[in-house]
Amino acid sequence: MSNIRNFLITAHIDHGKSTLADRMLEITGTVHKREMQAQFLDQMDIERERGITIKMAPVRMLYTINAIPYTLNLIDTPGHSDFAYEVSRALFAVEGAILLVDSTQGIQAQTLANFHAAKRVNLKIIGAVSKIDMNPVSVETIIADMAKLIGCEPGEIYRVSGKTGEGVPELLDAVINKLPPPQKPPEVGDKKAALIFDSFYDDHKGIVTHVRVFGGTFKRDDTVKLAAVNELLKIKEVGYFSPKLRTCDVLREGEIGYIATGIKDPNKLKIGDTIGEVLLSGYKEPKPVVFVALYPNEESDYEDFKSALHRLKLNDASFNFEPDMSEVLGRGFRCGFLGRLHFEIIAERLKREFNLQTISSFPSVSYRVKIGGNWQEVKTPKDFPSDYDDAMEPIVKIEIVTPVAYLGSIMQLQNTFHLKNFSTESFQDYNIVTAKLPLSDLISDFDDKLKSVSSGYASFSYELSGEERADLTKLEILVAGEVVPGLTRIVRRDEAEREGRQMLTRLKDLLPKQQFAQSLQAQSFGRILAREDIPAMKKDVTGYLYGGDRTRKMKLWKKQQRGKKRLKVTGRVEIEPSVFKELLKR
Repeated sequence: MSNIRNFLITAHIDHGKSTLADRMLEITGTVHKREMQAQFLDQMDIERERGITIKMAPVRMLYTINAIPYTLNLIDTPGHSDFAYEVSRALFAVEGAILLVDSTQGIQAQTLANFHAAKRVNLKIIGAVSKIDMNPVSVETIIADMAKLIGCEPGEIYRVSGKTGEGVPELLDAVINKLPPPQKPPEVGDKKAALIFDSFYDDHKGIVTHVRVFGGTFKRDDTVKLAAVNELLKIKEVGYFSPKLRTCDVLREGEIGYIATGIKDPNKLKIGDTIGEVLLSGYKEPKPVVFVALYPNEESDYEDFKSALHRLKLNDASFNFEPDMSEVLGRGFRCGFLGRLHFEIIAERLKREFNLQTISSFPSVSYRVKIGGNWQEVKTPKDFPSDYDDAMEPIVKIEIVTPVAYLGSIMQLQNTFHLKNFSTESFQDYNIVTAKLPLSDLISDFDDKLKSVSSGYASFSYELSGEERADLTKLEILVAGEVVPGLTRIVRRDEAEREGRQMLTRLKDLLPKQQFAQSLQAQSFGRILAREDIPAMKKDVTGYLYGGDRTRKMKLWKKQQRGKKRLKVTGRVEIEPSVFKELLKR
């Protein structure tokens, strides 16, 4: 084990993690230069298109220093706060971390969040600044800030360029010389133990688990136990990531690799379980904060949709789902996500990987409502009671990192959102602002507004911090006299009329005209708050006539009137998924 180093790269989004990983793969000869492509470890098309890492990606690299061969197990991790659970799982599989900061942007919110997460599990941290090939003028200031954060000398912060490879060999040397070899938890002793930190489904191999071996060895045809559920399985295959799956004879203590379990039922295995004789502790179950009901576009796709969600759950342990039923949209699932971007990514993966189109409800959060002296949790807007004794809404603590010049503009966000408990901490050329904010405000368009007032320079991270009392009501939208469940929202009582009018105005612009007039209404606490009307589509039914008696035209006009009268009674409006997507924005 003394020649093994397990580490991850962590940073704020777009600070160069994946590019640095590319150069490490190239320098260690793990991937040949002619096969190399940008963001090599980002295997999903959606990751490449958006330029962000969504899934952690492990890889084994072989590197020799002073004629001594070393095995370097690297995990590339996401930077966006919605995928922080990916980072938290990777932290338990390694002993060290490279904390990377873009030398043109400086320390950002997720830099701080990831740093504190790594410190909580006692990882050894190596600091590095990226993109030094751009010769940034503020690099020395950023290095000084990083050294202060980590608690080291500025000379111990490494300067690298993922683009040119400058400084990367020195950083690899530091990984070997400064990071500790694999550590064994005291409860393992001489027992078998492999922690499952990720998984995916393979049609032939069943569930393939990503594991960190803390004790013993694992090889093909071994009979082992899933410690949490106390179920036996026979290993079909073991191997490591290079970065593609590569089989080997045995996985040994201290190594990171994969174990093909042969299990076909996704419910039998969960992330955080241990393969072996002792159950390792430490993982926290992720708590969804955004809830969206998803329905297949075609009712006949329901079973495929259900299977797809189970497969995605294996690959993304941070979202969950339960059956749901809509009078209009039919059978579906109510899904919990860690944020709005997380929801958008899952919906896109359903479309790309499983060829499933979905219709979604409006994102909502979970409230606690007191009725008749009993508290109950309400996750679905349509289930929110019209009469209740008290209500509590979830609150998040946000941490905003901003250049000093934009501090005043950010403070003005209090006029748009329900921000409170502001406090600021000043550094050389940036401020850290902490505040509390209702989670419902955060998932609307807080990110967009923050980027707007700071010209894109401010960033933020967040975590749940409790609940607070709120005066809430259910806002329903009616189209042609029918409630659209997907547009039902829970809002503050004093904002219901304004929110309803804004929704109707946007809906009027988005909905196409029909052969009949459409009424749009917003209702709450038992009355209509606002109304808009979309007039019927006009069609000239006599345009093809030329000359002749006027009575011919009169007959056609009367026939058209009778048809419109029937449509007025029986006409229903189908709202396209694209309309829902536009209405997700505040």
